[in-house]
Amino acid sequence: MKETKLMQDQGETSVMGLPESLLKIAKRELREDRCTREQSLEQLRNWVMKNEDLQNVRCDDTFLLRFLRAKKFSVPMAEQTMLKYLNIRRTFPHMSTQLDYLEPRLGDLIDQGYIFAVPQRDKHGRRVVIINAKGLNPKVHTAADQAKAHFLTYECLMEDQETQITGLSHVGDFSGVSTAHVTNWNPTEFARIFKWGEQSLPMRHKEIHLINVPSTLKWLIDFVKNRVSSKMKNRLIIYGSEKELMKAVDAGCLPLEMGGTMPMREMIGLWKQELAAKRDLVLGLDKCILLSDRGIQRRSSFNSEKTGAGPNFVSQIESIEGSFRKLEFD
Repeated sequence: MKETKLMQDQGETSVMGLPESLLKIAKRELREDRCTREQSLEQLRNWVMKNEDLQNVRCDDTFLLRFLRAKKFSVPMAEQTMLKYLNIRRTFPHMSTQLDYLEPRLGDLIDQGYIFAVPQRDKHGRRVVIINAKGLNPKVHTAADQAKAHFLTYECLMEDQETQITGLSHVGDFSGVSTAHVTNWNPTEFARIFKWGEQSLPMRHKEIHLINVPSTLKWLIDFVKNRVSSKMKNRLIIYGSEKELMKAVDAGCLPLEMGGTMPMREMIGLWKQELAAKRDLVLGLDKCILLSDRGIQRRSSFNSEKTGAGPNFVSQIESIEGSFRKLEFD
C-alpha cells in the first residue's frame, strides 16, 4: 500500500512538472486539464483496484495516463484499452513480455539499428521512431524477435508523459527488404497481431513515413492501409526519394545515413541509455496480469475471442504469404 501511494505521488509530481506549453497541447488536443486529469485518474484507479480480473496492475499516474490520454480522457474507453493491452500481452507472451534489451537476440536487433527512437524531438515535440529493414536478418531473427523489438520500443516511449501528449512519428526505410522478411511471419499470427495492435497499444501515432518501398511491396502496403482506421491510413505516406522525405521530416530527426546530421551509431547508443534507464520499469510490467478477458467488448465481425480477426482477413494474409514466396526483390 505504501509503495502504491509513493508511485501515485511520484506520478502526480511529474504531471505538475510538465511545461505550460505542453499542458496547452494536452488541453487543445486531449481535453486535458487539472480537474479532468484528477477526476479521470481517480475513476480509473478505483476501477483497477476493484476489478477482480486484474492483478498487480500499476496504479501510478504515468501508467494510467497512457490509457487516458490515448482515449482523450474517456474513462470507459481507457478501461477497454487497458484490458486489450493486458490481453495482447497475455495472448502473445513470447512477443510482448521479457522485454530486456540486454537479452542477446533482442540486443542484436537494437545494435543493428532495426528500430530505435532518435534523441531529438521534431518541431511538434514528437519522438521519431526509425525502422530500418537492413537491421533485421530474417535468417537469424524470428518474427517473435522482431515483435519484441517493437514492443520494447513502444513500452519505453509510453513511460514518457511528454510523448503520451505529443505522440510519435515513424520513419520506415525498406531498402534491403527481401522475400524472407515477409515470409518470416506465420500468416495467422500476423493477422492477429495486426488486428489487435492498433486497438491495444495506447499510443498516438501521428505520422508514418515510408521510403525505399519496392514496387513489389507497395500492394502489401495498400492492403495494410485498407485495414486500419481511416485516420491511420491518411497518416501513412510513401516517398520516392530521401529529398521528398526531408521535406516532411526534420533533418535533425534523421540519422546521418538518411540525410540527417547525427550518425546512426550515436543515436543507437543514446537510445540504449534510455532503455537502460527504464529497464526495470519495462520488465516490471510482466507482473501486471489479466486473469480473464471477459470484460473486453468485442466487435461481432471478429472471428472469435481467440483469433481477434475475421476469417476473410486471415485467408487474405495466407494468400499474401503464398504470393510472396514467388516474388524476387531487386
